[in-house]
Amino acid sequence: MATAANVNQGCTVPVEVEYELDKHASPFKIGLIALATDQTVERDFRNILPTDAAFFVSRIANINPCTVENLRTMAPQLTSATSLILPGADIDVVAYCCTSGTVAIGFDNIVKNIQAARPGIPCTTPITAALAGFEKLGLKRIAVLTPYIDEVNQPMRRFLEENGITVLSVNSFNLEDDVIMGRIPTEAIYAAAREIDRSDADGIFISCTAVRAVDVIDRLEQALGKPVLSSNQALAWQALRLAGYNNPISGFGRLLREH
Repeated sequence: MATAANVNQGCTVPVEVEYELDKHASPFKIGLIALATDQTVERDFRNILPTDAAFFVSRIANINPCTVENLRTMAPQLTSATSLILPGADIDVVAYCCTSGTVAIGFDNIVKNIQAARPGIPCTTPITAALAGFEKLGLKRIAVLTPYIDEVNQPMRRFLEENGITVLSVNSFNLEDDVIMGRIPTEAIYAAAREIDRSDADGIFISCTAVRAVDVIDRLEQALGKPVLSSNQALAWQALRLAGYNNPISGFGRLLREH
């Protein structure tokens, strides 16, 4: 108990409450490495994740315009960015939040650089998560919608095809600036996805973590009668699964609802 004497002397008085330290309030902990210019991925994760899952963000510098050469400049920063995510505390998975960057840098290089800071940590990226989602949903033939210029689109097409996906078409808003990509109206994304749909497509993939496709996935699936995947939706889905969370989540498409 504090006495008048030690209070007057300005002493710090230790509390006498008995307690045990809690575990972290969230049993499922996801580390995100987001691009410095990305205004969308944190919002999407906040909307998608259940209350017992949490994400912790580290930012990484990226250069506009969005070209293959500029995307590759992120690779050396991945280790230091990872080291800033809850140092000294456990996390379950690290997600690198760049679809085109994954193709430009290479998934194996991304994992290597992340695990230099967090040895053995499971890793995911938007496009590898999408591939896992295609497999889970049985999608083999897809139409792709991107915001990128063709220099970035063609390596993505090859990446998907090298991993067993038939890319029926690639349609794009043809933008170079990541900040502008995040300003594409959701109704334009919805209209473009409906425009690119084909009868021979098993599903549609909307690429880029900056693009606000998550907002219209449910509407698109209802309108098109087929699965629609986006970068942030697929990334959140696989990050949750790698963290050990396996319950359905409604409101963001079949992938999260059924698998």
